[in-house]
Amino acid sequence: MRLFSRSPSPGARRILLVVSSLFMLIFFLAAPPLSAQEGPIVKGIEIKGLKRVDEGAIRKRLSQKVGQPLAGENISNDIKNIYRMGYFDDVRVEAEPFEGGLKIIYVVKEKPTIVKVDFQGNVEFDDDKLREQITITPGAIEDATLIQDNVSRLKTFYEGEGYCLADIVPVVRKVTADEVYLTFLIDEGKKVKIREIRIEGNRALSDREIKKVMKIKSWGLLSFITSSGYYKESEMKTDIERIRNLYYDNGFLNVVVSGPERELTPDRSGMIVSLRVSEGPQYSVSTVRFEGNEAYDDATLMELMPLRAGDVFSRKKLREGIRRITDFYSEKGYALASVEPDIVPDEKTHEVSVVMNIDEGGIFRVGRIEISGNSKTKDKVIRREMRLDEGDVFNSKLLRRSYERINNLNFFETVELVPKPEVEKKVIDIDIKVKEKATGFLSIGGGYSTVDKLVAMVDLTQGNLFGTGRYIKLKGEFGGRSTFYELSYKDPWFLDKPVSMTLSAYNTERDYIGYDKKATGGSVGFGKRFNDFWSASLAYKYERVTIFNVSEDASSIITEQIGTNTTSSVTPAVVRDSRDNYLDPSSGSRNSVFVTYSGLGGDNYFVKGLIDSRWFFPFGKTTVSLRGRLGYASGLFGRKLPLYERFYVGGIYTIRGLDFGEGGPRDEKGEVIGGSKELLLNAEYIVPLLDEIRLKGVVFFDVGRAYDELETLGSDLRYTTGVGLRWVSPIGPIRIEYGYNLDRRDDESPGRIEFAFGSFF
Repeated sequence: MRLFSRSPSPGARRILLVVSSLFMLIFFLAAPPLSAQEGPIVKGIEIKGLKRVDEGAIRKRLSQKVGQPLAGENISNDIKNIYRMGYFDDVRVEAEPFEGGLKIIYVVKEKPTIVKVDFQGNVEFDDDKLREQITITPGAIEDATLIQDNVSRLKTFYEGEGYCLADIVPVVRKVTADEVYLTFLIDEGKKVKIREIRIEGNRALSDREIKKVMKIKSWGLLSFITSSGYYKESEMKTDIERIRNLYYDNGFLNVVVSGPERELTPDRSGMIVSLRVSEGPQYSVSTVRFEGNEAYDDATLMELMPLRAGDVFSRKKLREGIRRITDFYSEKGYALASVEPDIVPDEKTHEVSVVMNIDEGGIFRVGRIEISGNSKTKDKVIRREMRLDEGDVFNSKLLRRSYERINNLNFFETVELVPKPEVEKKVIDIDIKVKEKATGFLSIGGGYSTVDKLVAMVDLTQGNLFGTGRYIKLKGEFGGRSTFYELSYKDPWFLDKPVSMTLSAYNTERDYIGYDKKATGGSVGFGKRFNDFWSASLAYKYERVTIFNVSEDASSIITEQIGTNTTSSVTPAVVRDSRDNYLDPSSGSRNSVFVTYSGLGGDNYFVKGLIDSRWFFPFGKTTVSLRGRLGYASGLFGRKLPLYERFYVGGIYTIRGLDFGEGGPRDEKGEVIGGSKELLLNAEYIVPLLDEIRLKGVVFFDVGRAYDELETLGSDLRYTTGVGLRWVSPIGPIRIEYGYNLDRRDDESPGRIEFAFGSFF
């Protein structure tokens, strides 16, 4: 007989309870009385209908126990508790005589299992992306509340991506009595553009100032390129925090930013986003005090603070002050120094007092320096780049510079310098963790250019020979108008001393428009670093050059150099290089000066000098680069300056958008002949495009020219501008740039595409 049942209908439950009560009354009258107050004793409990749910999960929820009198209240509660588990479509209770009492039987009907979850209609986002947004998976119980909750999750995701018109309908299809398929039918609709962003309640800061810090923008002319102008929930949350920080940096400590409120335009093609700002009062700084400092007095530390008494409070300046003070301490050996500010506002005067609580932590020395991950590179190659030695007083600035130097070896995919302090011993061990990358490079390829026609190229380079840090390169180029062979070698630590040695030998032949040139030569050089940034070098070069196949109508400057001449020259150079990364710098500079004197024997007598300076300035994730170059060359003792030692301006390494030599003097035939002087200025704005693959875009403006002896330096400058891409690829940096000629002359093209594989200049 059935005592109680449970189904989703409350009305049905009430009817069953009445019927059950009548049944129990008849049962009690018919059964022998055990007690004047008690019902029959429950001798057993059985659960039927289970297929996937564990029986123990139900039994621990039962309040009716074996050995106790049957209680209608317990049975009713048990039905409710089982049903709340969410696994069952129906729950009922039956009773039958058993061993002089009753056996209570709970009969359940399990909900079907969802064996498959899929999506239909989605185009902008693939199935994997949508599965990341939901909590329901195959094996889950078919539950209407759970399914609807996941519909809401998907709608929230689509709305957060700008698809506010997306419609999602769940469809449950029965496969067997116990299994169903769940399909989310998706109509994504069109992406809704932000027509307007409204800022309400702001008085101290303008709409323009607030919108400037936001990443979400209203739809504009450049939205097709920047993909801006669409609503994104995660970005909006970050924007609200950016607005708060803007107000904090302007002294508004009680600012509240509420919203966003989104409203569709009447045609449902656009969206209006509204944010409300409650600014509150502006706070200024009453006092700045230091506590806990013993090694350095207040005056010394105050010099590091950008936030002073009388200033409008700025959390940005406060953070900068904390950074400067901790850097100052850590560069003096106080490796664990910390600064905790207390900001005490006065609600009446609208002033704050700032207390900088300093925990100096004591001076630490460098303990063990351990290297791991270098399966090929020898330890000494890494250790000699360290600016800290075991036993030195710790210095965070030198630790950062050590990282830059090891990274600039370009031998490793990743470099980590991990300080591990031992507080009791007052030492910091440094773990250097590196991940080797391939330093050998074999390139076999070809191409076409208007100058060299068809070109084939073979390049075999090993930048870390036998793990010693030595460099060797064998290169050959074979073109319709030129051939080139080169073998070069460099040892950055010759005889394990901080002295570099370079050797090179080459042979080249090239057909110019008015003549042909053949050259064979070699060089040897030595260099030395003087501190972390400065170095000097001295190189000797011997070259034998032949000018032949000269055109009958060639200019005198060419005919005068027919035949074979030798050059025996020496070149001293001084370089200061503080770039944070040699391949892809974002800060620092490289400044160099060299002078070549030719006349140590040989036929050519000349002097040639060059000053080259390039600076990098970071602006957020972007970089501004400025470069200037000034060169001068002249023959000596009545000798002419060789054609191949003159300055030729035009091309990817000088003025982009001009062909080789176009930015300089020409002979009476109109052919480029190079100059004895040059002036170059390059400005670049570099923007990251895809950080994960180190792809960047560049906008540039170039100015410069080469000049002959009688021309005035700085006159008749050539101007170009353009855009390009730069990729630090796994096989080396690649540049593709287009330069537009702003002052096009006769026989010049309006612009040129430039391509280069190798180091950025």
